[in-house]
Amino acid sequence: MTNVRALLGAALVLGAFTLASAKLPAPPPMTDAQKAAAEEKKGKDAAAADLAKKQQAQAEDRVAARYIAEQKAKGNTVTPQMAATATAPPAAPPAKAAEPAAAKK
Repeated sequence: MTNVRALLGAALVLGAFTLASAKLPAPPPMTDAQKAAAEEKKGKDAAAADLAKKQQAQAEDRVAARYIAEQKAKGNTVTPQMAATATAPPAAPPAKAAEPAAAKK
């Protein structure tokens, strides 16, 4: 009796899963107004992300300045280790490193 119930339950679950995973129709193509609204939203989101990044950097700078001031008041010398930021341009690769490799050939 319990085997029959277990098989019936498994069959119901399998049937429900089959129905639930049916393929949905494709969404209709976007109109020009919807495309323009999407581009505007994309621009606003990018501006908001830039603002958030700038505010995060300012907050980090304030915290670091306060920490350095507190340590200076205690008499400790703190030399900040500045990490490369996203706004800093990437360093150019050293030109002399490539020359010896070319000379060996």
